[in-house]
Amino acid sequence: MFQPLTKPDLGKTWEDARVYLRPTCFVDRPHELDEHCLRIADTMVWFAAWHVSLRDDGAVKSAVVPVAELDGWIAAMPDRLAEAAKAQRAGVARPRGNLQLGERTVRLGEPQLMGILNVTPDSFSDGGKHVDAAAAAEAGFAMGAAGAAIVDVGGESTRPGAPLIWEGDEIARIEGVVAALAKGGVAVSIDTRKAAVMEAALAAGAHLVNDISALRYDDRAMEVVVQAGCPVVLMHAPSAKSDPHADGTYAHVLFDVYDMLAERVAACVAAGIGRAKIIVDPGLGFGKGVGENLTLVNGLALFHTLGCPILFGASRKRMIGALDNEAPADQRLGGTVALHYQAAAHGAQLLRVHDIAENRQALRVWRGLRDAALTA
Repeated sequence: MFQPLTKPDLGKTWEDARVYLRPTCFVDRPHELDEHCLRIADTMVWFAAWHVSLRDDGAVKSAVVPVAELDGWIAAMPDRLAEAAKAQRAGVARPRGNLQLGERTVRLGEPQLMGILNVTPDSFSDGGKHVDAAAAAEAGFAMGAAGAAIVDVGGESTRPGAPLIWEGDEIARIEGVVAALAKGGVAVSIDTRKAAVMEAALAAGAHLVNDISALRYDDRAMEVVVQAGCPVVLMHAPSAKSDPHADGTYAHVLFDVYDMLAERVAACVAAGIGRAKIIVDPGLGFGKGVGENLTLVNGLALFHTLGCPILFGASRKRMIGALDNEAPADQRLGGTVALHYQAAAHGAQLLRVHDIAENRQALRVWRGLRDAALTA
């Protein structure tokens, strides 16, 4: 149940209280508001207020605060919370720049597509479609031609109930595909949680590591990424064990996911990975129910306070079927486009999708609307 937050509440907190700032009240024409709105990083998204939440002794209280009034609210906070709020505000403003993936530059000033290429027999929506290496590589090239800035190659299904496979078999599935795509000039990411697979893929030409365990599953994973100096995606999953969907119990899913990702970002920075090379992903569908997924979508802008690009992936996921009469995976394109359009409107920089052309068209419409609002 919603509880309103007031300034006096900020000075009466428990020792473990936490504050969260989320951009809200998005605006199309920021030039009409001058100092009354702020920009999310170097995106084309502006907002006019902060959704300020205080998590204290298990309860959450919230208020919507115009951007010009936030300093007054921060002044009412204890020093520890004030420093956290200032750091979150700075994280939103920090430019994300570009991703340099080999010879390819991926510009994050507007949303970019990451194509999903599962070289597996059992992935939830396209298992068995790309098990032949040559055919998989051709599919990856087709994704690039259709508008994918990055092609994400995976050799192990992580759907609920999927069996864990030996890393040697995973390497055999992805190595030739990665090498062919990289040789052809495609920016490739490797979707794996195993250090040996990361090493093999990076040696074959991959440029980015996408780890559903946020570098927690394999003890060597952090070392591999640090030594490679490559960008990394840290995704939230409730468990770092074999089944990433296990243990999905949350007191407040948005803040619990945020806290875990904040801890992993801090751990990576401490290990020597530059924040500019860290991408965060809230992990839709991993140990989360439909309501929890919807909460993450609606609260997505909170993750900008981490100062990292956001990767958002809802392509063909079960939540879409749950909202539409249990539509099967191959009939969830409309819901996929809707969710990724919403993510783009909240400033997400990378969208991980199966259907490149349709999502590319949606982003072009989004960009046209933004250009028209800014220039009319």
